[in-house]
Amino acid sequence: MQHKLTPVADCAVTFRDPFWAPRRQVNRKVTLAREYELLRQTGRLDAFNPRVKGVHQFWDSDTAKWIEAASDALGAAPDPVLQRRVDTVVRRYVRSQQADGYLNSYYQRVAPDKRWTNLRDMHELYCAGHLMEAAVARYAAGGRDDLLQALCRYADHIGTVFGTGKGQKRGYPGHPELELALVRLYRATGQKRYLDLAAYFVNERGRYPYYYDIEAQARGEKPSAEKRGQAYQQLQAHLPLREQATAEGHAVRACYLYAGMADVAAETGDAGLKRACRRLWKNIVTRRMYVTGGIGSSFAGERFTVDYDLPDEGAYAETCASIALVFFARRMLDLELDGAYGDVMETALYNGVAAGVSLDGTRFFYANRLAVYPALMERRISGQHFTSFRQSWFGCACCPPNIARLYASLGAYVASTAADRIALHLYAAGEIEAPVGDGVVRLALKTDYPWDGEVAIAVTPDRPRRFTLALRLPGWCARPVVRINGRRQPLARIARAGYAYLEREWRAGDRVDLSLPMAVERVEAHPSARQAAGQVALRRGPVVYCLEACDNGPDLADLALPRRAPLVARRSPILGGCVVIKGRATRRSRDGWKDSLYRTARSPRVPAAFQAVPYCLWNNRAEGEMRVWLREC
Repeated sequence: MQHKLTPVADCAVTFRDPFWAPRRQVNRKVTLAREYELLRQTGRLDAFNPRVKGVHQFWDSDTAKWIEAASDALGAAPDPVLQRRVDTVVRRYVRSQQADGYLNSYYQRVAPDKRWTNLRDMHELYCAGHLMEAAVARYAAGGRDDLLQALCRYADHIGTVFGTGKGQKRGYPGHPELELALVRLYRATGQKRYLDLAAYFVNERGRYPYYYDIEAQARGEKPSAEKRGQAYQQLQAHLPLREQATAEGHAVRACYLYAGMADVAAETGDAGLKRACRRLWKNIVTRRMYVTGGIGSSFAGERFTVDYDLPDEGAYAETCASIALVFFARRMLDLELDGAYGDVMETALYNGVAAGVSLDGTRFFYANRLAVYPALMERRISGQHFTSFRQSWFGCACCPPNIARLYASLGAYVASTAADRIALHLYAAGEIEAPVGDGVVRLALKTDYPWDGEVAIAVTPDRPRRFTLALRLPGWCARPVVRINGRRQPLARIARAGYAYLEREWRAGDRVDLSLPMAVERVEAHPSARQAAGQVALRRGPVVYCLEACDNGPDLADLALPRRAPLVARRSPILGGCVVIKGRATRRSRDGWKDSLYRTARSPRVPAAFQAVPYCLWNNRAEGEMRVWLREC
């Protein structure tokens, strides 16, 4: 019998690996401090102060994400300076709460008479959700319940305003997020009314008559049927969630919503919601996801478009969208243990998310393209969100604190536990303390993952106990090998749905060895993905690679990779000691072109050595061309 899975706490995981450990350290020591200063300088940290001008509708969400990230970091290790900063910011919010529980800097400062009048366009409920997540993180980190109490009062107020009762509004968030936050609040407090409220928002969304029509008419607007269709699809409110077959609209909003839906399904056992989760997941990962784990192909609306529309140079693939996909994947893993969810989570983490921040933790990508030509971007696309190099901050500053909170809570994505099992989803050197039954099991992992696929796991239960250790067998690995105390295990009998199930009485001193051979692979896209036609991407293990001009010169699009050209993976001292891929390609000779733009003569192809680096590490040495997809010849 499979019991309900629960993620391990981040504080129960210690990272000692070459990939995540240094990133988490930089996040703690550099990123959080830098973001604090930028939040302070822009007025966000003191938004309730009358002297602060320009308060924006989603400032609270930026601050809340930072509080959450800092709280998770404090849960892992004390830091007096960081603790004082968090305490100060939290006190400002707690003392600003209104008597009825309402808490929103924009509406309290700028538009106090407009509360709950425009859920469609404003971020009122979205900000509430992020504050709830921050409150739960702060409480979990050290038992401080000041913000938690405040947000429980706010959630209770929201519950009086929205619902199906007499005099209540039948509304729901324009920017989903509150749904998953309410489930987190329910799990932290045990108060079922918060789960019920989350379920209400999930189930009410997209019902006719559309609530967004009702509130628009109350504001004196007359939404046309054409505008309504486009706008409500953008907000995932065009149909009830149980009837939606494709992932539509704003990619971040969509996956936040789907994550919340998966949470509600997990807690209630709602079979209809589970089916909707599976259906929308399948549409994303089989038709609308980049090879890097990015989602959202259009700058216009930051949204999904149609199946197989995955432009490389024009990719949007917002960092927050990859983070939201990680949220959705993790919740699907706990809903039903299937390695396919773990594969996508891993891909998004090592590529789409990790690319969003520089190695020094000070600069960020908002959008993550798969091909970049800097000179062209300056003329085609304007705005600080859409540059060929990472920025220190953004006017819409959602991505930097979002990365900070994911990195600070990464341990919660490594493993899940139940009364009778531990499921390992990600592999990183370090230690895990996992509650199993009425005791604790300690796992010590030794590995150089993701640069090497050999993983040694020392299993130390508090006493001899029987349980199942489930190990994810990555989809990219063709021939995994599992050994217990040196004895090879028959995967044909113990593997199902992408996990190897090792059930036995475990004792201190037991050892599991997992071998995941990493070959350099050429990945091609579906024939309908027209922008990648005739091209391949290079992948080794979970890491997707790219070419940069600083290694390979200009005009990367002219490079072509022979079908049978050997590819060699080699450890390099660059970029923190990553594995690079080297090989021989060809490019056209430039001889004889002079001032010609076109000619009928065919240019001979000449050999060209190339070096590919992990996509997540590009733009850490110099600004220049970058390309993931390579022509194959």
